[in-house]
Amino acid sequence: MKNKKALNVLLGVLALLLVVGMAYQFTPNVGSLFGGGDKGTPAMTVNGETVTVQDLEALRQSNPVLSSAQGGTLADDFKTYVVAQQARQVALRQAAQDIDVSRADVNAEVDKIRESNGLTDNKAWTDALQGLGLTDATFREQVRDQLAVNRKVEEIKAAAPAPSDAEVRLHYDLNPESYQTDARIVGRQIVVSDKAKAEDLLRQIRGGADFAGLASANSTEFKDRGGALGPVENGKPRPVAQVALPSEVGAAAFALTEGGVTDVVESGGKFYIVQVEDYLAPAVKPFEQAKADAQKTVAEQKKNRAVEEWFSGIEKNIKVEVTDPNWKTENPTVAAVAGQEIPYSAVVEQVVQNEQFTSLLGQVPAEQAGQLVNSLLKPQITDQLIQAYAAPQVAQNLKLALTGTRQEQAAGLVAYGGRDVEVTDAEVRAYYTQNRSQFETPASATVAEVSFPDQAKATAFRQSFAGGDPVQAAARAGGAVSERGEVSAGSGTLGEEVEAAVFGAENLKAAGQGRVSDVVKVGERYVVAHVTGLTPAVVLPLAEVRDQIREQVLATKRSEAGQKFLTDEVAKLKPENNLQAVLDAQEKRVAAAAPPPAPAGQTGGSEEDAAQGEGAAAEDAAAPADDAAGTDAQTEAPAEGETQTDTPAETGAPATE
Repeated sequence: MKNKKALNVLLGVLALLLVVGMAYQFTPNVGSLFGGGDKGTPAMTVNGETVTVQDLEALRQSNPVLSSAQGGTLADDFKTYVVAQQARQVALRQAAQDIDVSRADVNAEVDKIRESNGLTDNKAWTDALQGLGLTDATFREQVRDQLAVNRKVEEIKAAAPAPSDAEVRLHYDLNPESYQTDARIVGRQIVVSDKAKAEDLLRQIRGGADFAGLASANSTEFKDRGGALGPVENGKPRPVAQVALPSEVGAAAFALTEGGVTDVVESGGKFYIVQVEDYLAPAVKPFEQAKADAQKTVAEQKKNRAVEEWFSGIEKNIKVEVTDPNWKTENPTVAAVAGQEIPYSAVVEQVVQNEQFTSLLGQVPAEQAGQLVNSLLKPQITDQLIQAYAAPQVAQNLKLALTGTRQEQAAGLVAYGGRDVEVTDAEVRAYYTQNRSQFETPASATVAEVSFPDQAKATAFRQSFAGGDPVQAAARAGGAVSERGEVSAGSGTLGEEVEAAVFGAENLKAAGQGRVSDVVKVGERYVVAHVTGLTPAVVLPLAEVRDQIREQVLATKRSEAGQKFLTDEVAKLKPENNLQAVLDAQEKRVAAAAPPPAPAGQTGGSEEDAAQGEGAAAEDAAAPADDAAGTDAQTEAPAEGETQTDTPAETGAPATE
């Protein structure tokens, strides 16, 4: 058990080093990670360095997605991905060979790993490494390579130019939401330890009593300043942010955007009443106040761009020669824009890393998943890659001081294209009317289901029950009680029939302190619901959610307008999209390489069995096809312009020979 835990720890240590838009992946395997040499069967060379079959297989087996398809287009895609990824790993290591990493540096890092994971015992350490097919020497070699790449990246970042004033100002203008102040309130509070006392004080306040005077006389907190939440300056409390209050209290207070007094709110055994004298909505900081933060963000973007350009330069010069026919792949140019070619492997990388795709693999057969990916996901990814690769050129043509990775610049162009969009009051009202359910607190109640074997007994119980203990009354009437506790409408706790009887009916019969529903049939039994504490649904008024709706509608409109702007600007560059031709060629190639079907009569079954099998296969094929409509949302590609630091989404890939 201990070794298994240690092995998992080491897998995590060696898993993935992320470097802006691309991945340098350390995959534990048998033999040397970066080329088998005489320790494996040669499969290909990368810039003259041998990579073995064992290296490639280890990379494939390290990701369950890559080993999920044994044939068809997906298997072909995954092989393309493995070859391209392995070539990147080798090329990155080669590019960092000029970085000096001393033995002492490696030893210190290894000691840190061993100590932090409880592997200081030499035998435990050796056993853990052997479980990964490693020796201490090969592990240290990998640590050395990782440290070298890390330092190379930091070296490149350190050499990135400082942000210009124009770059900082444009970033600030296009990202106002990043430089907003928090909402604040000017107010006072009363805090007591007794609920009854708090409710009495609230009645006095609502009757017109002076809040500050009551706070000074009764509150256990801030009584010396009349309960003021912030220090009093010039006779008025300073504004405070929501974090100044306990979470439940803050939520209640900051909901009073028009001012007012909260109900009694319990938190941590204390009872709070808050008076909001003034609500200060979030506002964009003036540029001078936000400038330092904007400079820091843009500086990081410029570092990211420097690393991306470095890596792109490495990829352009990768020379891959495949010697093992089982690992020969096709990696054609899938698209071209602004003088740049996008390899097919870049599309496949995004597919492999897409969470919706990995979820889809667990729901439908690999062949059907491949069809859905080809028709839905790959076209979206290809369009996004075209826009990302085009973004720097578009920004240059428009003379915009955008910086960052390709995707960061694409996001900047979307923001630029939607910068002047506004939202009208009519649009806010329309959204509220069409989406009222978003602003509704569902009805709730405490429910017990009393069930009977026949309708007559259930009806008699409903008519006779006038309150008291429903369990005892049910037992006398021949029924059984199932306590459901406090439930909300639409939560799924109750069956459809019972929920409709509790929350959808207006003829609940009064029964003492509670109510009982009509008799409803559930399966083979008849149920009467005993309901207490029924609270009807409440829809927040438009005034309380107006600002929330405005922000949501504005974000949507800006995104749509900005995306259209970017699409139109990219179209001016006349990009080439060869995806369909690439997919057609792949389909023919895969079909030609597939083993021929078994000759008739060798299946071992009768013609009748064969006919039945064909019918079953047809039904099986039809059923997943019906489900395909439900997978559209699952196979969506990442949002346009979204930066994904954990996905090698936009880097090129080496061609294989």
